[in-house]
Amino acid sequence: MVATPIGNLADIGLRALQVLSLVDSVACEDTRHTASLLQGYGLHKPLLALHEHNEAEAAQTVVQRLREGQRVAYVSDAGTPGVSDPGARLVAAVNAAGLRAVPVPGASSITALLSVAGHSGWDGRFVFAGFLSPKAAERQRGIQGLAADARACVLLEAPHRIEALARDLAALGERTLTVGRELTKQFEEVVHLEAAAFPGWLKAGVHRTRGEFVLLVHPRAVEEAGDELDAASLRTLDLLLAELPLKTAVRLCAEITGQARNAVYQAALAKRRGEPDENDAQDEG
Repeated sequence: MVATPIGNLADIGLRALQVLSLVDSVACEDTRHTASLLQGYGLHKPLLALHEHNEAEAAQTVVQRLREGQRVAYVSDAGTPGVSDPGARLVAAVNAAGLRAVPVPGASSITALLSVAGHSGWDGRFVFAGFLSPKAAERQRGIQGLAADARACVLLEAPHRIEALARDLAALGERTLTVGRELTKQFEEVVHLEAAAFPGWLKAGVHRTRGEFVLLVHPRAVEEAGDELDAASLRTLDLLLAELPLKTAVRLCAEITGQARNAVYQAALAKRRGEPDENDAQDEG
């Protein structure tokens, strides 16, 4: 499973080049795109189309070639196969056949954007949501989930859907977005702005809806998290805090109410006014 550049051809790994030069054939998402990519490195290999519409059938062809002792690489059009790209079914078929799938890592729009997000105090944890649903109602429900989650989240989007996504993300208000457009390519842009400002930013330049997008919804500020619990959840938290150490009360309240644990924790801290009792001190130990 060979990762390929997401734009700039110089981002190919030395190991990827070695593997692609040694294999007997290359299975790929788009044979025309991959032929051009290989030509850029002076390579010419037999190609086999394996994409989302024929992956199950083509995977068996790859398995048969592997059983015959051939060496086969798989590449998607850009980035790492199997991550918001075809490849997962192929690996499942290879594993089921008792054969080995070997990862050859490389360029990633996800980690590229994270490296320039610059969120101070962030612990580096994030959720990868990939492409949200193209259906408006499902996409909006997904964004409602993001609003309730204090963690950072990475999204991907195509140019023809970016305006619809921007309109829905605007509901996150002042929450910070880092937007990466055409990463590693000639017209690369990275901007940091509030979610509410994203639709306006897109409209401010005719070129801004072009290209592939990766977006980071920054983690919610700590001070915002304590205001999210409804009355019933706060009542549950009150009852638990009256009988239990803070951490135990937070864990149980989150499990009972379905609220994000970080939101419950911040609400509990606000109630305790930052003054741990004897049980909390024991709990910390």
